[in-house]
Amino acid sequence: MYQPLADQLRPKTLDDVVGQTHILGPNGLLRRIIASGTIPNMIFYGPSGTGKTTVANIIAAQTQRQLYRLNATTASSADIKEIIAQLDTFLAPNGILLYLDEIQYFTKKQQQSLLEFIENGKITLIASTTENPYFYVYNAILSRSTIFEFKSVPAAEIEKAVRRGIDFLAEKNGLTTHIEPEAVAYVAASCGGDVRKALNTVELLFAAGQVKNGVLPITLEDAKGLSQRSAMRYDRDGDSHYDIVSALQKSVRGSDPDAAVHYLARLLEADDLPSACRRMLVMASEDVGLAYPQAIVIVKACVDAALQLGMPEARIPLAEAAVLMATAPKSNSAYLAIDAALGDIRAGHSGEIPRQLQNVHADGTGFEREQGYLYPHDYPGHWVRQQYLPDKLLGKKYYEYGENKTEQAAKAYWDLLKSRSE
Repeated sequence: MYQPLADQLRPKTLDDVVGQTHILGPNGLLRRIIASGTIPNMIFYGPSGTGKTTVANIIAAQTQRQLYRLNATTASSADIKEIIAQLDTFLAPNGILLYLDEIQYFTKKQQQSLLEFIENGKITLIASTTENPYFYVYNAILSRSTIFEFKSVPAAEIEKAVRRGIDFLAEKNGLTTHIEPEAVAYVAASCGGDVRKALNTVELLFAAGQVKNGVLPITLEDAKGLSQRSAMRYDRDGDSHYDIVSALQKSVRGSDPDAAVHYLARLLEADDLPSACRRMLVMASEDVGLAYPQAIVIVKACVDAALQLGMPEARIPLAEAAVLMATAPKSNSAYLAIDAALGDIRAGHSGEIPRQLQNVHADGTGFEREQGYLYPHDYPGHWVRQQYLPDKLLGKKYYEYGENKTEQAAKAYWDLLKSRSE
């Protein structure tokens, strides 16, 4: 039966695990906990291919408790009940160690069914998830568990696993390998920190390789052809999506055009053109704003062009928009003003609209005088002092002029005009 290379080479000890030195290094907290033999309820959080299942297996091998494995994508409540039924029987005299993969797919009720037993220690839960557990795991489970974050494995560490995989398959198949140095580095760098993905590529290199006289050449060209198209991790509904979008906006807001095009490239490489376009329009209004009010017009034109062109040409107008906004002056004055106004309205601070601002069907035919409305265009500078906010909010300031040239010029204009009318 076929067994993936990543499974054949799954580490049996913590010393063989690549990466995760922050928790599994010589003085790492998780390593010390495992060495103590007292295993608490734990949640392993991080991307796929970073060692979560491997570490759980190592823990299971060092405990005297009965090990059960469930995958929440396929497991049912009946599976949980079956495990619970074995508690306090000869099948599990010392309790159960339950490894629950992808816990985020369990419903709240399914997660709750475990509470009593992890509370009294009859079940020790080791759960893994690729999603943020604070969003997807029931709070009562979280409060009874210790969370350990598994991070993407650095390329330098993955190179060790790649070379180990090559040596293993070469010995298994009785081959000698001729490796171009750049090939191993490319495989390690192009897997996005996922050891499993890198070892899958090694398998493909052996499967597709052309053996001559017992020698298998492993070339950079083959590595490029067989590696995943992108080294990124990306899930349009997951943390990676929001991290990239956040990084893009913060780079533009921070006026770093190099970082801005980098994160834009990540979105485009992941074929997420809609998110890139939407975020461009948000940034034009939220971060550039009134410091350069023409930006929204230009960015909208770039977005329209990108959507009409599609990829790969869409990258060009979107890059123009990103660089334009990153290098433009910034103002969030309008953003702050509308949020402050919304805050008042949601808090119930509104009040009646002043009579002179209310609509009357006869406006423009003389009846506006009955309202007391003063028509600004009839006055010098097209402005006249009158009340616009409701009585309840009289004197309230939502908008403050930004310190940029455009808004300061507007402020100077209105300050002068209003001072002349006093």
